[in-house]
Amino acid sequence: MTRRVPLHILIPSLLAALCMVLPLFYLGLRALEADPATVQALVFRSRNLVLLGNTLSLVLGVLILSTLLSLPLAWIVTRSTIRYKRLITVLGVIPLAVPGYVMAYALMGLGGHYGVLAQITGWQLPPVEGYWGATIALSLYTFPYLFLNLRAALLGMDGSLEESARSLGYGPRQIFNRVILVQLAPSLMAGWLVIGLYVLGDFGAVALMRYEVFSYAIFNQYSGAFDRVYAAWLSLMLLAIAAAFVMTESLILRRRRLASVGRGISRPTAPKPLGIWRWPAYVYLAVVFAAAIGLPVMILGYWLLMAPPDLRFFLEVPATFARSAGAAVPAALLAVAFALPMAYYSVRYSSRVSTAVERSAYIGYAIPPLTLALALVFFALQTAPFLYQTLSLLVLGWTLATLALALGPVRSALMQARPNMEEAAHSLGHGPVSTFFYVVFPRLRRSLFASFALVFLFCMKELPITFLLAPTGYTTLAVTVFTRTSEGMMAEAAPFAAAIVIFSGLSVGLVLHREGNR
Repeated sequence: MTRRVPLHILIPSLLAALCMVLPLFYLGLRALEADPATVQALVFRSRNLVLLGNTLSLVLGVLILSTLLSLPLAWIVTRSTIRYKRLITVLGVIPLAVPGYVMAYALMGLGGHYGVLAQITGWQLPPVEGYWGATIALSLYTFPYLFLNLRAALLGMDGSLEESARSLGYGPRQIFNRVILVQLAPSLMAGWLVIGLYVLGDFGAVALMRYEVFSYAIFNQYSGAFDRVYAAWLSLMLLAIAAAFVMTESLILRRRRLASVGRGISRPTAPKPLGIWRWPAYVYLAVVFAAAIGLPVMILGYWLLMAPPDLRFFLEVPATFARSAGAAVPAALLAVAFALPMAYYSVRYSSRVSTAVERSAYIGYAIPPLTLALALVFFALQTAPFLYQTLSLLVLGWTLATLALALGPVRSALMQARPNMEEAAHSLGHGPVSTFFYVVFPRLRRSLFASFALVFLFCMKELPITFLLAPTGYTTLAVTVFTRTSEGMMAEAAPFAAAIVIFSGLSVGLVLHREGNR
């Protein structure tokens, strides 16, 4: 017999799912406002093919470069006897504290006539911009996502598989290609999907590097040309590309079975000494960490020393930080408030409806941020004009974009929690509401804090949604860094970029510290 879902769980869950779907509906309505001839002219513009080629080539370039950065790094910390593995692992995650637009800021500050390299050494590096600038900036920021996936896969791999292949006469290269890569396929696909979706939706790095992709064109059409119908169609095209990425990953991995079928337990592969290869490994690590961590720190330090912030900046930076936090805190609280009933509904009342409600939370993650923001703009203009250009709409946009982040820790905690305590509370006369608040809620405090921290950190660094939805004059740290960098005001942008890096670094360090304690 199917249990009845309490209204305090069902109503917030359905409301959250409706909030995820409704803006996309209005995006489609706005796109279909044009007559068929106009739609044909918009969709089949030759410029769209250029944007498509640029977007796909950027995604491919970032995937290749991030794989070249992360795969050897994961191999070194899991399969070798190299020293300081924990320190190397921490350094491999720290680049997540340097957003793509800050990395683009660092690369732009390195080259050119007024670049740091020319000022210090007199040797002028050509300006880093365009395709290669965007590819390098996004790769140096996103490769930790793939590194973490590959590291986990290599640590969990059954060492007997390689031993069996070796006993059959396979050499090291054959074992890597036919055994290890096959086992790494799910982690590679998961990491590539995360990175690919991020690159599709990135706006800051590609805009600073002046490389035209769909996200950059959407912003220009909305803010500059005021052709919102064309912007809507560009958003739908970008959404179709993102959906194709998700479906491709699902189709490739659907029929894969990688678990062992024999008896016994898996055993880890013993690390091996690097021997003569330890020096190339140390050089590789030094180059990766110097580029991903040392470069932005050096550029920021240079501009802070050359143009030390005055009293005005010491007042302006905290005020801008407070504005960022003033929107990030309610967004994180709202995301957690939506995630809690959704997770409880999907875990404790499993059904097709609860599964559909849970999966709706991932729409905001899969949609490119500018597309989501534009959909909310159209929704506000046509249905709730009182929300347009308000802080509430920005908070809603951040909430929808991060709901999947908030849902993950809560859902995992609920799946690990035994339901018999809730059953005991029911047997003692507690109703569904009191059981939820007195039994379930206290056991989820850590996961709720983790969800809040993840969403808060995301919002403090978020740029594209803020650009379209923030009220006029409401500048956050991310917007300030972007606008001043795009205008060539490198020294003026440095204190705000440093604030983002320091805050993000402390947040990433806190997460790593908690993981180490567990």
